[in-house]
Amino acid sequence: MASLSPITAVLGPTNTGKTHLAVERLTAHSSGMIGFPLRLLAREVYDRVCAMKGANRVALITGEEKIEPPDARWYLCTAESMPLDRELGFVALDEAQLGADPERGHVFTDRLLRARGREETMILGSETLRPLVRHLLPEAEIVTRPRFSTLSYAGAKKLSRLPRRSAIVAFSVEEVYAVAEMLRRFAGGAAVVMGALSPSTRNAQVRMFQEGEVDYLVATDAIGMGLNLDVRHVAFASLHKFDGHRRRRLTVPEMAQIAGRAGRHQTDGSFGVLTGKGGEFTPEEIEAIEEHRFKSLEKLYWRESDPRFTNIDTLIGDLEAKPADPVLSAAPEAVDLAVLKRLADIPEVMDAARGNKGLRRLWAAASLPDFRQVGPEHHARFVARLWRHLATGRLPRTKVAQEIARLDDMRGDVEALAQKIAATRTWSYIAHRPDWVEAREEMADRTRELEQKLSDALHDRLRQRFVDRRTSVLLRKMGKDASLLPVSLDERGAVLVDGEEIGTLDGFRFRPAADARASESRLLLAAAERHLGGLMTQKAGELAASDDSEFTLEPNGDGRPAVMWRGGELGVLEPGKTLLQPVFKPAKALNGLEGSDLAAVTARAETWLTARIDKHLGGVTALLTLSQSPHAPGPVRALAIQLAEQGGVAARADVADAVHALDKDQRAAARKAGIVFGALDIYHHLALKPGAARWRSALDAVMTGKPMPELPPESAVHLSDWRFANARDCRNAGYRRFGTEHLRIDLVERLAKKAHEARGQARDFDIDLALPTSLGLSEKGFDMLMRDAGFRRLPPAEPKEEAAEGTAQGDEATAEAPANPQPVAAPDTVEAPDVETQPAERDPAEPPLAEPDAAGAVPTAEAPESAAVQNADSVPEPSEAAASEAAPSDAAPTDAAGETAKPAPAPSYPVLRYRWVGLAKAGRDQDRKGPRRHGKPGDKSKGKGPKGDGPRGGPRGKRHDGPPRDKQPQGALAEQLAALTGRR
Repeated sequence: MASLSPITAVLGPTNTGKTHLAVERLTAHSSGMIGFPLRLLAREVYDRVCAMKGANRVALITGEEKIEPPDARWYLCTAESMPLDRELGFVALDEAQLGADPERGHVFTDRLLRARGREETMILGSETLRPLVRHLLPEAEIVTRPRFSTLSYAGAKKLSRLPRRSAIVAFSVEEVYAVAEMLRRFAGGAAVVMGALSPSTRNAQVRMFQEGEVDYLVATDAIGMGLNLDVRHVAFASLHKFDGHRRRRLTVPEMAQIAGRAGRHQTDGSFGVLTGKGGEFTPEEIEAIEEHRFKSLEKLYWRESDPRFTNIDTLIGDLEAKPADPVLSAAPEAVDLAVLKRLADIPEVMDAARGNKGLRRLWAAASLPDFRQVGPEHHARFVARLWRHLATGRLPRTKVAQEIARLDDMRGDVEALAQKIAATRTWSYIAHRPDWVEAREEMADRTRELEQKLSDALHDRLRQRFVDRRTSVLLRKMGKDASLLPVSLDERGAVLVDGEEIGTLDGFRFRPAADARASESRLLLAAAERHLGGLMTQKAGELAASDDSEFTLEPNGDGRPAVMWRGGELGVLEPGKTLLQPVFKPAKALNGLEGSDLAAVTARAETWLTARIDKHLGGVTALLTLSQSPHAPGPVRALAIQLAEQGGVAARADVADAVHALDKDQRAAARKAGIVFGALDIYHHLALKPGAARWRSALDAVMTGKPMPELPPESAVHLSDWRFANARDCRNAGYRRFGTEHLRIDLVERLAKKAHEARGQARDFDIDLALPTSLGLSEKGFDMLMRDAGFRRLPPAEPKEEAAEGTAQGDEATAEAPANPQPVAAPDTVEAPDVETQPAERDPAEPPLAEPDAAGAVPTAEAPESAAVQNADSVPEPSEAAASEAAPSDAAPTDAAGETAKPAPAPSYPVLRYRWVGLAKAGRDQDRKGPRRHGKPGDKSKGKGPKGDGPRGGPRGKRHDGPPRDKQPQGALAEQLAALTGRR
């Protein structure tokens, strides 16, 4: 927007009517535009011009709000949102000295250099801008506007002694609320004004002050940017502020900008500080403010406003380029550039940002303002999620509608509603982009309506908290001057108030001394908390820079999963959208942190949480990726999503339909992707690692709202008398229950595999208890496992047959082996499970493996509640146990009597006989027209198993343990059905 029109720079102190002059000039032209530093101020002037010219000809354009009638001729905008491509008669920039602001300065410098009206251009700003205007705009006419009234220093005053029509300025949300609560106690209430409020809430609060409903206004330094208020006195709650990098003292121009709000037109005003709160003004500062004499600005921040989009390196290089003019300085890295750099490190993002058009769109996405004040790291992750849609098109209407609906909740306190408004402003900005959202106008209207609803609710909460309620819980028990007492911290962490020790600071939590009287404790605690902001900031910095090893996930005092830092609780996890997306909620101990410090702590905790979930639940992430892969067959994706929803481990019966739908090739594809098909459970091979079990159990507790369960030691594979709360906790921990015993799922599958290897092609077979015994599993538990796996216990063989078998084994060099029984095919109603299982990978931090003893058994470690703890990797095969008897050597050992000692007998294990009856195929039984007969000719069985057979047979599901009772011979189908009805 270039023009040869005259440029007028109107410079002077606050309260000189510069904004009023600009509005007069705007409305005198046929068209025009003014750029403001605040959305609140733009909205205030918009309402004034609408009253003069009619709403159908006036436009309001801010980042998150756009009202532009078709016949709009006068535009009120924020500086960032000024449409420089329009040719308008008049253009003005308000508060141009903000070009020296590190965060937004480059925007105001760009508008100072480029924004021009066709007929007139006006620059409004502080007198400190004069030499830079002379240098950068030599053709500009500089007009000095004197202040209409006198501004004088009134000294330090107690909060209870402030004159009516006073504004108290604080520099953190917490301090604003604290002062407002104290004023409610002393003077009946106060209005609250902050930059984070919506225009509607801010106007409603200001209206209470202007109409005399309350006599005091508590605000942040936002009131220093031209908001027109009827204020007679400005009191500084502090002379220090956190500027995003450090806590520093205000500069003299900043003090004057805020103090200048006192007085209106020709009404004199005064300024001062609260006694004991924010220090004192120096004589030099007082003189400079009263006489409006300040050091001129020497530099303005600049950044290339028209970068090249050849490639990402060129784009970033242009945005970091240094200006040629000596009075301009390269702008510090702003949030948008920091976000762009983080996105550039993500291959998936850059793959979709090809060419000039793609990079322009990516830069527009990175420029999304961080309304929630969560910091570049967290904000970049949010933008990256948006980019998945923006890279190829627009955000779906349904997704935006869901996010808006999620925020459409008027419950919560002041802080919660303010956070919802900040999130709504984000979606409002997105909805107002011309090519980002489907049904853009509808979504923009919905965000505008939602912000209005939230603003009304916030205004009501502010009234209830600071005006309507006669007392507050905090200040009802606190004296007037508690915050004025001197507070110090010694090297032991002891907090001293006026020389008296009242407690200690442990992390972010203040712990009062046990011997302090109740009334004194409350009074002095309030004083301490007001003065520990600097120490809290230091703690927040230490936490943000700390290593991952200093964080842990532990149950807090209520049993809820909590993120701990150096043993102290940072916050708890609350349910998110999915199992892998818990929400971190800071603990109450962090309430003493300022907004930026709290955001840094929250961002660091969330970064650690995301990294731990990615590390330990990579199997679930892999399943989710597989479920969305266009290259995977549909049945495989269906199985993957079911497994992912259950944390990577599911009982085979729970996913039977999905498993049955897989053909041979699809099973192979699923195995290749890491899915293990067991006889009883289906799982991802990474899902049984100790870390996966711990995090799955914790996140499941988050989703269900239950306490975080206690888990067995990481090396435990068999548990005796362990008590899981329910079957879900047992599965999450990676175990399967057999009566009062639990065995790790992968070892259950190993036993099932051994059983199938032992039977070969036969239905009836013998198996000894070497392997289950070495795992610690009892005969009863093994019998229950075999029943679940599709095997039926048979009575022992007749003695004659056992004797014949022993003879054959004793003379196997010469005796003829008995004929193998004919293979018996399983009927169509049963399915041999896939037993190609693999044990879970052992974590490097797992304790060393225990060595088996001579009998092949593994030593049992102690575990809570008498849990038998064993190591899976040290379990010997049955052949190893049988071979543990060493052959006699040439030099046989002798006993004390000189006689040859007999070798120790080899351990013997019971041999049990089982029959394979199979597992049911999902969806097949009901399709059978009639029972198929199997077994020997002449078998008269009708295929009905006896009631009460199996782990949960019998009347009312009563459990029947031990070997089956003697029964009449039955057919194969009858035995199979009996086993199926007896499965747990």
